Amino acid sequence: MLDINLIRKNSKDIKLNLSQKGFEFDIKKFEELDLQRKDIQIKTESLQEKSNIFAKEIANEKDENLKANKLSKATVISKELKAAKLDLELAIKNLNKFLLEIPNITLNSVPDGKSEKENKLIYEKGTKPEFTFKVKDHQEIGEMYDGINFEQSAKISKSRFVVFKSEIAKLHRALIQFMLDCHLKSGYEEIYVPYLVNKESLIGTGQLPKFEADLFKIAEHDMYLIPTAEVPVSNIYKNQIINSEDLPINYVAHTPCFRSEAGSYGKDTKGIIRQHQFDKVELVKFVHPEDSEKELENLTKDAEGILTNLNLPYRKVILCSGDTGFASSKTYDLEVWFPSQGTYREISSCSNFRDFQSRRMKIRIKQSKENIYCHTLNGSGLAIGRTLAAIMENNQTEYGSIIVPDVLVEYMGGIKELNLSR
Repeated sequence: MLDINLIRKNSKDIKLNLSQKGFEFDIKKFEELDLQRKDIQIKTESLQEKSNIFAKEIANEKDENLKANKLSKATVISKELKAAKLDLELAIKNLNKFLLEIPNITLNSVPDGKSEKENKLIYEKGTKPEFTFKVKDHQEIGEMYDGINFEQSAKISKSRFVVFKSEIAKLHRALIQFMLDCHLKSGYEEIYVPYLVNKESLIGTGQLPKFEADLFKIAEHDMYLIPTAEVPVSNIYKNQIINSEDLPINYVAHTPCFRSEAGSYGKDTKGIIRQHQFDKVELVKFVHPEDSEKELENLTKDAEGILTNLNLPYRKVILCSGDTGFASSKTYDLEVWFPSQGTYREISSCSNFRDFQSRRMKIRIKQSKENIYCHTLNGSGLAIGRTLAAIMENNQTEYGSIIVPDVLVEYMGGIKELNLSR
């Protein structure tokens, strides 16, 4: 949520910034809602003051006739005050609803642009493999020997789910442990969190109200399956004041993630690129405001380290304003090379939300004078399924086996090559 005082003072600048994100900020409506709240609040405070004065006068009044008269007037004021409080509650609710639908503003370092086509390449790293045979995609490799099975998952659930078996399942598990170990060495604290969250938690991180169609809801319990570990981990400090000396706080969590993929009909229907359920290792930071831009670079570097250690070719891009997410002020995407498609695909998004989420969650830093909102950041470190698919494609052999990256051999019990035919 944006600082309402910032909006009041800089509404035209904010409107321009948000237009670059494809959002039309209605200044007139904001001013109407804000003025309505202000007028009702002034009225409510005035009535409350009158009510307090009458209460003192009635308590001290000795003349019974005068006391009765004042009691009559106090009753009228009390009814007016009760009605005004209800009006104020509704006015605040309407204003907050309007504010919750406003995206975060982007930083000046974010390039202008309307779509992903205008994202800016920062660099490419790693060597793309060259093959002397016809390249197979990860689904073909996995299905050759029943390491990846979509028919069984569709029978159990529906499409966009998957069953991993044997050495593919083991490689999937090895990736999770490897990533967690890497991030623990980089100073992150591992955390285990619920996979079901309440509505307020999703509002806090910005998934609600805008992205409800993308979520899986357990209606009878008014709970949601998490779309990412960002949601439960970020809400750890909701409604809390953090000691300044405790920052930065760095968490890493492995969870399954659940997304309905609303609006993605027909996209990435083959393979495990876009699933309703997938695993991810997530990085979350709580930092001092003055450190958040530096910490975004650190977080992105930590995610890149996984790709480097796995020897996977990738590139880093900065998202343009039109492609930057609702809650983000600046985002780097890491994209890994997929030989079968001859293109890079996103494997991690690393974002700085500044105080946008912490205002919603009321997470503040203790200061000597006035407490301030901390800044939050998060990024994938990495998406497990996409990493698995990238290894299968980049490390495939002519015979359909998969060379295990050196850093994973230990996690695979010494196995250096997955011979799926055995």
